Amino acid sequence: MEVNRTADGISVCQRKYALELLKDTGYLEAKGCITPSNPKVKLAANQGTPLEDGEVYRRLIGRLHYVTITRPDLTYIVQQLCQFQKQPCSDHLQASYRVLRYLKNNPGQGIHFSSNADLKLVGFTDSDWASCPDTRRSTTGYCTFLGSSLLTWKGKKQTTVSRSSSEAEYRALALLVCEFEWLK
Repeated sequence: MEVNRTADGISVCQRKYALELLKDTGYLEAKGCITPSNPKVKLAANQGTPLEDGEVYRRLIGRLHYVTITRPDLTYIVQQLCQFQKQPCSDHLQASYRVLRYLKNNPGQGIHFSSNADLKLVGFTDSDWASCPDTRRSTTGYCTFLGSSLLTWKGKKQTTVSRSSSEAEYRALALLVCEFEWLK
């Protein structure tokens, strides 16, 4: 993990780790892409041909999960890919390769903690109603900022099935409120 201190704050990234990951997977010279996932593709269990050796997929997902420590932009898709570790299929592996191609575009991107004096705590939340085609459970995402600095973030499948998009949004908001309570 690389930490750089400047006059305007502290930046944290994992450039070296990201480049090592790209090299190990053979994607260092691959063509990059501008989004970590294809918005037209909904991943589901048993989508594509089952992989003979799921260990390759699980190892890659574990390494991508580690990258999310400093790359909140990857949290949603990596959370989605984590669901298929038990029985990964070819489509899941292809989706993880797309994340690598996205990572290649800017391996040194990370998070920045500003040195400004603004200490106002702000949060944002969203949900994707019934986004899981297998269980119809919604996905929640939130982020909190202290001033202009990203402080915490999370992407997670909700534990129950919401009966409406409003219910899914309220569940997401409840998770954010719990995060605020923890931050106090």
